[in-house]
Amino acid sequence: MDAEALRTFLAIHQTGGISSGATKLGRSQPAISRRIALLEEELGVPLFERVASGVVLSQAGHVLLPHAQRVLAALGDCRAAIDALHAGEAGPVSLAIVGTLAGASLTPVLKRFSSAYPDVDLRLQTANSKEVSELVCGGEMNLGLRYHNDSSLELDCREIMSEPLKIVCSPSHKLAGQQVSSLRVLDAESWLAFPGADKQPETSANNLFAQFQLLGIARIKWTAIDSITAQKRLVEAGYGLAVLPISAIEDETANGLLASINVADLNLANPIFLVTRRGGFLSAAATAMIEMLRQTKI
Repeated sequence: MDAEALRTFLAIHQTGGISSGATKLGRSQPAISRRIALLEEELGVPLFERVASGVVLSQAGHVLLPHAQRVLAALGDCRAAIDALHAGEAGPVSLAIVGTLAGASLTPVLKRFSSAYPDVDLRLQTANSKEVSELVCGGEMNLGLRYHNDSSLELDCREIMSEPLKIVCSPSHKLAGQQVSSLRVLDAESWLAFPGADKQPETSANNLFAQFQLLGIARIKWTAIDSITAQKRLVEAGYGLAVLPISAIEDETANGLLASINVADLNLANPIFLVTRRGGFLSAAATAMIEMLRQTKI
């Protein structure tokens, strides 16, 4: 068992397929298939099971997963420490972030960081909240920004800010710009939401759906749309309502392309957590990035 075999195993798990894993690693599909077959032969157990959508971890795969993550993360720490030495203790920084957070609020932080550390190699990657945790846990990224806490023992999570949300609609919607007394008024509406893990809505919509459940409304009609731009355009065209960050809709509301619906006594906001790997190496530059993120206000 070597690092490349474990890296192949994680790539297949993260992407859900042999071919997609090969693409992630920049290798051919036969090479990836052979590598994982050799690992399974060495361990004497299958690590994946085939399903209609691709492959999923077998029981043995679930057992191997945290160990593979720790091994590769430790190797990443070794590389990061050496890189930091060569870079005069600054070191590289990699940040995984939920796509909806990679907007105007993050830009000033990146500008300040680049100004303070012009020679640092800064790498960014967008993902959903679950994937952010996996990337940090596996050592692929130093830092992560995700919605809500992750209780994994492998991670340290600190709430650093809160993202206010708005219910948005088309300007032609009958309730555009109005306030309603209760969410019950909106229970028959069609909603657009970000898909998350296991085809559940990403956390940016979960807060609202939880409010409906508190009212005894268990099911809401919603459609998964994985792009914030697509959601805004569909809402604008009258295809449904969405719950979006206020910072992401300022231009559209100012130009009359989108409107909002206020609900009495409903204050929607998502807590945003900074994720690091427990015991993992953090360069001086990564530590500085953490401090800048903690000072950020959305």
